[in-house]
Amino acid sequence: MIIRTILLRNVRAALLLGLLGLCLAGPVQARGQSVLVLGDSISAAYGMSLEQGWVALLAQQLEREDPPWQVVNASISGETTGGGLRRLPGLLEQHQPALVILELGGNDGLRGFPLDALRDNLQQLVSLSQRAGAEVILVPMEIPPNYGARYTAGFRDSFVEIARATDSVLAPFLLAGVATDPTLMQADGIHPAVAAQPILLENILPTVREALAD
Repeated sequence: MIIRTILLRNVRAALLLGLLGLCLAGPVQARGQSVLVLGDSISAAYGMSLEQGWVALLAQQLEREDPPWQVVNASISGETTGGGLRRLPGLLEQHQPALVILELGGNDGLRGFPLDALRDNLQQLVSLSQRAGAEVILVPMEIPPNYGARYTAGFRDSFVEIARATDSVLAPFLLAGVATDPTLMQADGIHPAVAAQPILLENILPTVREALAD
């Protein structure tokens, strides 16, 4: 009877240790299996349901991976680099992403935001993400030419400069093949339509896959 009691206690102790090991292993296993997208209306599926946007399409693709990746869409319509900076630390702490996709800057450019301040914000966004252990994809944006050739060129070059300075990945232009096609744009001429979302995904998916494979 005594031997049986001891054996039962040992079995229970082993089970408890096993459960404790699973609890401790859970967060470690989950850590780094998420992709955080921090963007503006282009990534927030402006003018359509969230499930129709390119980020949701990306999530569907990455859920099929082995192991699957969870995509967190923290994009907000109208977001700026400054707003992203205020929200990013909390998002990094909450989701602990392995990859951060930064799609910000378009609204800064449309407001004529000083380019030095834009570059500073972009650099901080990248640096915060990298210090949290995440790879970073910087998504370049374009603005209409009516802002003047000097500002427009400086805006475009800002993304290249920051990607080079921070050793982050510069994605292709997300709206390539879309922005100049009125049939793929919404009536405002700024936001891509539902039909354009698969093209946006095709433009960035190879870059995402390469970053996740590293």
